[in-house]
Amino acid sequence: MSSELSAAPSRLPTDRLGLLTKIARMYHEQGLRQPEIAERLNISQSRVSRFLKEAVNLGVVRTIVVPPPGVHPDLEDRVRDRFGLSDVVVADQLGDDDAAILRALGGAGAAYLETSLTGQDRVGISSWSSTLLATVDAMVPRSARAAETVVQVIGGVGNPTVQVQATHLADRLARITGATPRFVAAPGVVASAELRAALLQDEYIGQVASAWSSLTVLLVGIGSLQPSPLLKDSGNVVSQGEMELLRTSGAVGDVCLRFFDAAGALVESSLNDRVLGISVDDLRRVPRKVGIAGGARKHEAIRAAARGGWIDVLITDVATAEYLITVD
Repeated sequence: MSSELSAAPSRLPTDRLGLLTKIARMYHEQGLRQPEIAERLNISQSRVSRFLKEAVNLGVVRTIVVPPPGVHPDLEDRVRDRFGLSDVVVADQLGDDDAAILRALGGAGAAYLETSLTGQDRVGISSWSSTLLATVDAMVPRSARAAETVVQVIGGVGNPTVQVQATHLADRLARITGATPRFVAAPGVVASAELRAALLQDEYIGQVASAWSSLTVLLVGIGSLQPSPLLKDSGNVVSQGEMELLRTSGAVGDVCLRFFDAAGALVESSLNDRVLGISVDDLRRVPRKVGIAGGARKHEAIRAAARGGWIDVLITDVATAEYLITVD
């Protein structure tokens, strides 16, 4: 920076300060474009640009952002910085009950996707999640294509009737975004590692699985060891006995049925070999992993998912965000 730019305003010549202030007011207050200012003052456009930069450097022009009610940029920044996330969206809900939180998360998730998806994105979506259902239901179809493909990254979770809903979720997101859908026509958890390997040899399922390594966006819910009412009603695919073993091993939550402990480290179990879904390595390689989750029941799981790098973007509620920045 030149000595002229670093000088205090009081040490600059009055005529220069006057011209600098005039240009700043014409640009910022009167809305004139730089070419118009240059023409009116009979100076070059490059000089106008230099004066505008100098006005900022000297503090003559100061930018102040005033967040409107219901918007929480400071809280979002603190959560993002604490966990090293690429982005955080904090939804403001009307009420503290589960239904209000779910509506808020769905609306915030829909807004995020509608503004951030590109026509070239290859989007993976996990199966049975109330927050993902709320997000997709809140999205509005656009005339332009928002994604290239929508790929189901885990088979259906729950009883056979409910497993169909995972396909419907991926299909609806594909319709909204104008993308080509790709489905996993199989359960999310099978009886043995051998059966999983055999199913992956199926031509169609194998083609879908091969797409998991090239996803650009992954949409996931974050599960806790206490199943949601939705999961209870659908028939929890993980038995009570397996849940107890996971809890004993330190598990606090999961993403795509990959369970992790409070530090975010993967919890090894036989279940990992029976999950018909995206592998841990492929999951971690996705450039943008968007977790949509909230509510007190999931606080510990969300914190662990953020700590362990299972997500890059978090969309959550105010109370959860405040928990994340206050609990060590």
